[in-house]
Amino acid sequence: MSTGLRSGQVAEAAGVNIQTLRYYERRGLLAEPERSNGGHRLYGEDAVTALRVIKAAQRLGFTLKEVAELLEAGRHRHGRPVAGLQDRATAKLAEVDAKIADLTTIRIALTTAVGAGCNDLTVCASNTCCPIPFTDLAEENRHGPCC
Repeated sequence: MSTGLRSGQVAEAAGVNIQTLRYYERRGLLAEPERSNGGHRLYGEDAVTALRVIKAAQRLGFTLKEVAELLEAGRHRHGRPVAGLQDRATAKLAEVDAKIADLTTIRIALTTAVGAGCNDLTVCASNTCCPIPFTDLAEENRHGPCC
């Protein structure tokens, strides 16, 4: 390959730094590039696309391990159904929904604590009117449900 993009060009085009590019190579997310006669890495345009796909998948909440599995599944489909993006996106969506539910619960508790003027966690926790749910959980374990 006499023409191609050098590391800096690929990194800039994909919006990553060179260390990220090399890290993804080591992790097997990117194919090892060909080398110029001078030893410089030379990438095809597909490397830029692959980097953009990896970064987009990360922004959607996929881990690098999950991204690697998705990329591998895409490479080895050969007409056979493989657990790919649809299944994994559905599972990721369920994770996101669970996180949203947890964050909503946390938001309500914090809003209530701010509204109640809680300033000291220890004092608040010993007060039966404490709006922080950890107190209710501790009370539930000792005396059943709190009033």
